[in-house]
This record gives sequence, structure tokens and C-alpha cells, in this order.
Amino acid sequence: MPAGQGLTLADADAEAAPVAAPRLETLDLIRGVAVLGILTINIAGFAGPMIASTSPNLPTPVGALDEAAYAFNFLFFEGKMRALFSLLFGAGLVLFWERAEAAGRDGDSLQLRRLGWLLLLGMLHYLLLWWGDILFVYAACGIAALLLRPLGNGVLLMLALLLYYAWHVWGMLDASAAIAAETAVRHGDAGAAQLRLLADWIAPLHSWAAQELREARLSYFELLRVKLVERPFWQIQMVSGVFSETLPLMLIGMVAYRRGFFDGRLPRRRLVEISVSCTLAGLALTATFLGWAWPRHFPPVAMNAALVWGLAMPHLLAGCGYAGLLVLAAPRLAPTWIGRRLVAAGRMAFSNYVLTSVVMTFAFYGWGLGLYAQVGPLAQWAFVLGGWALMLAWSAPWLRRFRRGPLEWAWRSLVEHRALPNLR
Repeated sequence: MPAGQGLTLADADAEAAPVAAPRLETLDLIRGVAVLGILTINIAGFAGPMIASTSPNLPTPVGALDEAAYAFNFLFFEGKMRALFSLLFGAGLVLFWERAEAAGRDGDSLQLRRLGWLLLLGMLHYLLLWWGDILFVYAACGIAALLLRPLGNGVLLMLALLLYYAWHVWGMLDASAAIAAETAVRHGDAGAAQLRLLADWIAPLHSWAAQELREARLSYFELLRVKLVERPFWQIQMVSGVFSETLPLMLIGMVAYRRGFFDGRLPRRRLVEISVSCTLAGLALTATFLGWAWPRHFPPVAMNAALVWGLAMPHLLAGCGYAGLLVLAAPRLAPTWIGRRLVAAGRMAFSNYVLTSVVMTFAFYGWGLGLYAQVGPLAQWAFVLGGWALMLAWSAPWLRRFRRGPLEWAWRSLVEHRALPNLR
């Protein structure tokens, strides 16, 4: 699944706080790593078609090297980056509220204003650039998280885990018949009902892929018209599809921030135990499934069920583990050259996220270079590395001259109802 189904961006950013307060450099560093990492998953959605993010052999089979590249992304990035961004977003909600209240302002009112503007910015991102926008989803889930913020840590955590696992277990149960049909077909002993079930499941995927390919060849304004006229409520559908994953992760991020996970208040030994165990467990569970799926060339029904529902636990574990490892690494990593570049990229995560949409849609869509559906998983790494280089190259020089990234400045100015100074 593209993790454009997954981005906290600057919403966890202290730069958006209403008062001049010391930044949490650790959050900036984690966000910088995450905004780079998210491109490794989003690239499949940019390169298209969307179903190729479910299985590399859709809509057409690929070679062994492409499968290996897909497997690498699947193991280390898929789902983990989505979880990491959602956790950060939840942490940022609490951080912003605390700073607003400390400044004598109404934290809830300011948050609602920020999230309202984020909804609008997300709509514009979808219409003007890419279907995989996550800003709208995060704003909607953020509003729900904000309403639940007054609850205690224990209640929040219980609600989060109940919603998260209930939704994922229900999804796996709902998909079980289709998975069984796919397995029977692969073994050559499927009945007529199973053949019909599998055909009913697969046919819409190929139909949608063909439609994507047609739309990807349109001019910029023709594609804009399609979004406005034929799919104006696409983002509402996205919210309904991922709400029960994204909101719980945000709530867990809120609790983690309150308990000192991100700012050094949690004892180092405890943080090491959590980070290492969660990372190893998450990767081991993912690798176990990968060991089953890869030799079978990533069967699409099982892959879809795993990506959307079945790998909920490893995604959550690895997301928490990655966050903890970066918290541990931050004191030594942040002062280095690469660390400073990552911090700068994290401070401008919103701008960098949208920048990648501009660059990648130009590369792949018909109004640009027209490479849609022509670049496999292995070759997509050239675009990922280029995107990384771009984000790391421009963020630090920009911040030497300006206080905030261009979109971070625009967002905060909208929230404050005035054009804020940005030159240093």
C-alpha cells in the first residue's frame, strides 16, 4: 500500500507552535528520516498503477530482481513508515496543545483551526497533484484525536488498541474466503464458487488499473477535471478506509509523548528494551510472512489482506521500534553532517512531502515525462535516491535564510490570520 497513505508532516512540528519555544530536535530528526522513508513506499503509487503496490506482479508479472526490490521495501518500510508518521502526528498534537496553553492561548481552538486548514490543504494537494494525499486523512483523524485528548493515558491506550485490532481482525475474517479461494486456485483444486469469487475480486483491480493508465496519459487540466467531476469525494473514501488504523496510532503517539518516549524522560534502559524488542519483533513477523509470500510470487488477495489488515502487529511494533531507535541515536546523530541535513528535512517535512508529489507526478504522468507504468520496483529506486538527494540538498540552505519551509510558513500564517515574517 502506498504510504501516501501515511504522513504527519509538519503537524508534529514545533515550528507550528504559537510561541517561540525550544524545538524538540529529536522529533525533527525522526520526521526527516520518515519523510525520506515514506517515499520508498509512495513511489509505487506514483509510478503506477496503484495495484502494483499490493503485488509487484500486478497488473503484469515482473522478474526476480524486481521482486527482490519489492521484498526489500516490504520488509523494512511498508506499514512501518505509516505507523511512524501517525505516532509522530499524535505526539505533535499534544506538544502543540501544551505550548499553546503555556502561552495563555486556547490550545483546542488553535488545534481545530490548524487541522481545518490542513483539511483544505489536503484537498488542494489531491486535486492539484496526487490521489495519494494523506493530509486530509490526518487532519480528519487529528480532529477525532483532539476530542479524545482529555482522557487519561490508560483509557486512550485501551481505546486505541481495541479499535486498532478489532478493525484488523474483522478485516482478516472478511477476507478469509477470498484468500481460501486464491489458495485453492493455486493448488489446482478450486470449485466453481471459488473461481467465481476470485474472479469477482481480481476483475475490478485490473479494470481500475486500466482506468488509471488512461487517466495518467491525460493533460494536467483534463486530469483535474476527472478528479473534480468523477471523484470529488475520494478523500472521504480514504478516511473511511484507514480511520481505524490511523486514529489508534495517533492516540498511541499521544500517550508515548506524555510518558516521555520522545524527549528523554523515559529511562534510557527502558527505551533500549522497548526499541530493540519492538524492532526485532516487527521485522521478524514481517519476514515470516515474506518467507511465505515471496516464493509464491506475492499472491494478490493474500497480499492485500496482509497489507491492509494482517500485518497490523508488525507494523505497529516496528513503527514504535524505529521511533525509539531514532530517539536513542539522536544525541550523536543530530550534530553530524547527515544528522543536520535530516533535521532540516524534518523541519520542512510538509514542504518536502508536497515537493516529492510535484517532482514524481511530473516524472510519471502524461503532463510531464509520461513514465507511468513503465518503471518497475528496482528502477524506482533511482527516483527514490534522487528524491532523497533533493530533500537533503535544499532543506538546510533554505533554513539558513528562512525561519520555516514555504508551506510551513503558509500554514502557520493561515492559522495566525496574518502573514508571519519568515526571513532570518
